[in-house]
Amino acid sequence: MAKRSALLIVPTLAALVAAPVALAAAPPAAPAAHTAAAQTATAPQAAPTAAPVASSGPPIVTPDPYSDGSVQAGAAKATMCFACHGPDGNSVSPVFPRLAGQSAVYIAEQLRLFRGGIRQNPMMTAMAAGLSDQDIDNLAVFFAAQTPSGLEADPTLWKAGQALYLSGDRKHDVPACVACHGPTGQGNPAAGYPALRAQQSAYVVTQLQSYANGTRYSGPHAETATPNSIMMFTIAKRLSPAQMQAVASYVQGLR
Repeated sequence: MAKRSALLIVPTLAALVAAPVALAAAPPAAPAAHTAAAQTATAPQAAPTAAPVASSGPPIVTPDPYSDGSVQAGAAKATMCFACHGPDGNSVSPVFPRLAGQSAVYIAEQLRLFRGGIRQNPMMTAMAAGLSDQDIDNLAVFFAAQTPSGLEADPTLWKAGQALYLSGDRKHDVPACVACHGPTGQGNPAAGYPALRAQQSAYVVTQLQSYANGTRYSGPHAETATPNSIMMFTIAKRLSPAQMQAVASYVQGLR
């Protein structure tokens, strides 16, 4: 679903701490939890008559929705998404993720995972079931083209969240989120890392919990559903509930 790079450059600790962080109308917050090196499996050389990839494995995705998708067509299709995600991709409800400004490759990847039953959610599975690959690419570029509106970080949590986001937690082998998601939470589309800025903190906590308990993806290949999923399954298990809350609040306030 996204253009993925098997190479992850992790900044030095000094660089992470010095990285500028823009926040909303809240104190200088700047965190979120995530990361790990992208893991790619080298498939054995297929025989000339080899069958297609088994349906139980990761879904085949269109490599570049930016080349295939149409913002105009996506706008027409996206009306069915507005009730939960907002007409401009900025959801009002904390339980629904904000899609405005999210990487199109990440949105397309996740929609295909919902459609394939690998990422399970009754509402999203039903919505994605009838989408064609072209529909998915159109929706992805439409929401990617929208502008995320800022939220505010919890003034009681943002400092702890900022510390985790920028420096990680060495004691528990938690890498800094900034290494993959960037100093202002814009993500790294080329490597498949999603944007986190202005994301609903309640939603972020829910997703970190689902990674920690192993339910974010399902099936025999759950931990490798995406090139980066094994990292998040591993890292989330090392986070305490308090750290999840703090880093989620921090990214909610990022601009």
